[in-house]
Amino acid sequence: MRHNVFGKQLSRDTGQRQALLKGLAGALIRSEAIETTETKAKAAVSLIEKLIAKAKKGGLSDIRQIEEVIVDKALVQKLVQEIAPRFKSKSGGYIRLIKLGNRVGDNASMVRMELVAHSMPATVTDTKETLSGEESKKETKKVVNKKTKPAASKKNS
Repeated sequence: MRHNVFGKQLSRDTGQRQALLKGLAGALIRSEAIETTETKAKAAVSLIEKLIAKAKKGGLSDIRQIEEVIVDKALVQKLVQEIAPRFKSKSGGYIRLIKLGNRVGDNASMVRMELVAHSMPATVTDTKETLSGEESKKETKKVVNKKTKPAASKKNS
């Protein structure tokens, strides 16, 4: 019996399982979104989130611990220099799992595992707050008129 034993076995021995999880981590860092089975993704989430947390610290010992898992130095540099700074203000939940349905061949449940895009683009409401009351009314009128003119010309023609 496996009472209080951490992690999924994934029908593999220890070496194969560790290689699988390291490969999933490297693939996710490389392309920032991968498709895999739900069980494999859930098993890999904790490893990848720990790697991102270590990359956020960015110390030499942290980088060396990351290199024990991810052998490719280019991927380690991408993790530390590009991916980790995106999550500086976030304390967890770096990965999103989106269910895709079942695979045709063996009916395994598939998910899309991707890094959460933390930076949000500026919206129109942000610019309205900086303008005074009359200026913001003019801005909204201009935006409304720009949107309705092309639609009205299409209806008339």
